[in-house]
Amino acid sequence: MNTILALVIGGLYAAGLYMLMRRSLVKLVIGLLLISQATNLLIFIMGRLIRGHPALIPDGATHLEPPFADPVPQALILTAIVIGFGIHAFVIILIKRTYQTVGTDDLDEMRNTERPPADH
Repeated sequence: MNTILALVIGGLYAAGLYMLMRRSLVKLVIGLLLISQATNLLIFIMGRLIRGHPALIPDGATHLEPPFADPVPQALILTAIVIGFGIHAFVIILIKRTYQTVGTDDLDEMRNTERPPADH
């Protein structure tokens, strides 16, 4: 299971980096999304995947009996998802406004942020 998830994480990082190197702003955002999801999966894997053993102390016990799932990576991932959603929503609106101002989403064509002169 960990080998399959490691391959998936590597594929997501590779696809994300490939998309980051493209010229389009939309592809740049897709690359950021892929890299953030790969990072979330990496943190999840590092927290050891254990099924059926939640981190709950049973009645009458004083401590957890191993093996148990570590709740800290799960909390970190949940926080990263929420923060990432806000950042990606902001970036999408920023790209929309940039496209309206400049008239293109090609990074090579964006030399400045001034509006092109209107043809009369």
